[in-house]
Amino acid sequence: MKAASLEYVRAHSLDEVFAWHGKSGVRLLAGGQSLLASLAFRLSEPEILVDIGRVPALQGISTTPQGVLRIGALTTHTHLGANLLVRRHAPLLAEAVPLIAHPAIRNRGTIGGSLAYADPAAELPACCVALGASIVAVSARGERRIPAADFFTGLFETALADDELIGAIEVPPLEAGEQSTILELARRSGDYAMAGLVARQAAGALTLVYFGVGATPVEARDAAAALGAGPWTPATLATAVAALERDLDPPEDLHGNAAFKRHLAGVLLGRALARFDPSLKVGPP
Repeated sequence: MKAASLEYVRAHSLDEVFAWHGKSGVRLLAGGQSLLASLAFRLSEPEILVDIGRVPALQGISTTPQGVLRIGALTTHTHLGANLLVRRHAPLLAEAVPLIAHPAIRNRGTIGGSLAYADPAAELPACCVALGASIVAVSARGERRIPAADFFTGLFETALADDELIGAIEVPPLEAGEQSTILELARRSGDYAMAGLVARQAAGALTLVYFGVGATPVEARDAAAALGAGPWTPATLATAVAALERDLDPPEDLHGNAAFKRHLAGVLLGRALARFDPSLKVGPP
């Protein structure tokens, strides 16, 4: 199929974006890796497509004097993974990039687009939740910061108001001795994850955020509490895996049922802990 006829507008400033955004029949276009597919299948039929890909205020990566990493919403996945500031201040995000789809997608897709689309199997939303990042929402009314943990409200749904778009993502400074990792299980490289896990240990606390097992990124608080700050043993790992029964309620999908998804979640948990503590034996990789 081909997209229905529509009007195309290229915005060059936020003021131009605000003049269009929120109006009936208008959709914003950034990297377009999700939107263009929905247009081609006529799952989305806007009357006007506003291209925001060249708006300077949505671009760039920088740090504040307080050490906060600010990532413009139009930062592509490829640039995110290659940027030295990201690698230094938020290495988890750089680690996640090779897991995102394929190079062609990573070259065009943007971090803002990924977060706004809110795909429950996407890597970057879970990373932002685990990192305690804030989503900077901008509109003609100004800007507001939404904690990533509160930003994803349902399946492909976010806390953005109708007249808001993502301007940037702000990641707090690294903690001393912080460790983080991301793992996922997919049938083929580049496929959507059947289940994925972002694990972060910082300031004596362990954070576990799963993706692909719910309508939004899911924080496994009971499993994290069972593990504590370590050291971990096969017994504490088994207790934490059992706690995933309370943390996760995965919907059945084409990959398998809830029990299968929880099994994958347990496998990922063991592998993540082994990355933090190689002395922990969890079976074959």
